[in-house]
Amino acid sequence: MISIDEEYRVLLSAILNGGSDKEDRTGTGTKSVFGRSIQHDMRLGFPLLTTKFISFKCAKAEIRWILNGRTDIKFLNDHGVKYWDADYKRSKRIDGTLGKIYGYQWRNFNGVDQIKELIQTIKSNPSSRRMLVSAWNPGDFSDIALPPCHDSFQIYINEGKMDLLWRQRSVDVFLGLPYDIAMYGLLLEMLAAETEYKPGKLIGQLGDCHLYNNHLEQAKIQLFRVPKALPKVNIKEGLKLRYGANNFVYVPLDKDIELIGYEPHPKIKAELSVG
Repeated sequence: MISIDEEYRVLLSAILNGGSDKEDRTGTGTKSVFGRSIQHDMRLGFPLLTTKFISFKCAKAEIRWILNGRTDIKFLNDHGVKYWDADYKRSKRIDGTLGKIYGYQWRNFNGVDQIKELIQTIKSNPSSRRMLVSAWNPGDFSDIALPPCHDSFQIYINEGKMDLLWRQRSVDVFLGLPYDIAMYGLLLEMLAAETEYKPGKLIGQLGDCHLYNNHLEQAKIQLFRVPKALPKVNIKEGLKLRYGANNFVYVPLDKDIELIGYEPHPKIKAELSVG
């Protein structure tokens, strides 16, 4: 079994050694490949890259922000997440939100709470091929700071294991992808925590995979670092339905999620490209 660190290094190498030069909306320029897949067996550990420091605190805050249906920049800033600030400023919004972005779509897609329906389906019909959540809603693009990069995910259950596959149209491989991997790994752990299923495979289906030109040297540094042992995650309370007059989704609190044994290589500084 190949760990997520190795899968990630293969992708870095493919872009550095075979990527095509491509312009982008930020004006920075990229090296890009299209149509790649990565996967991780959760038995190997939690998929938080070890070849550079990744802030689990930020990844945890962002997935909780999304699952709670929030779109405000304040929650992110209060939890130390700053990488959405540039998109908020660029959008020239003045309402303190990023518009009808991920959390809004997951919890209120044309009036449908997709997370509630997903959990209900996992419990009532785990063989379903319709356990899919989408954030891609073109009708709302006029009220959104940035169309979703990771646009959907699907759950698959078989032989007592739960797999999660997410699809991503645009992949900032150096800065963004490590956090996307961690967020969806955490989502899989949270969904499995309150069921009889074990976390299985985490799979990413990736569209435009790119390294910005101002990240190339940093990527080379990371490529030649030796991966370390992956950490573990302890979920004290999972993502679940609470029953009552109005059934609602319980999203784990910060204290419900504990990271154990993370000892990565040092962080590698790189500038966020925005446009």
